[in-house]
Amino acid sequence: MATIIKNTDFTNMAKSVKVDSRRRVVLPPALVQEDITFHVYANSVGQIILDPQVTIPASEAWLFNNPEVLALVREGLADAAQGKVSKVDLRTL
Repeated sequence: MATIIKNTDFTNMAKSVKVDSRRRVVLPPALVQEDITFHVYANSVGQIILDPQVTIPASEAWLFNNPEVLALVREGLADAAQGKVSKVDLRTL
C-alpha cells in the first residue's frame, strides 16, 4: 500500500466529537471544502485518517498519466508565478 501519511504535523481540529444517532461525525467547517471527497483509513487501534481527494474529468487524466507533459506544465506554471511571461499574437501562429 502507498504511504498515506505524507506529513506528521497534525493539528487538533476538534475534541470530544460524538457520533450522532445516524452514526455520522460532523467535520469542522475548516476541513470541509466543496467537491472534496475522502478515502477513509483505520488502523488496528481504532485511529482513523481521512485522506482528501478530488476527482478530475476523464478528458484531463491524460495529463497526469504523462510525466513529461506534466513536468512541462508545472514548469510553465512556475515561470508564470515568477512573472516570466510574454505576450504572443496567436494570429501569427
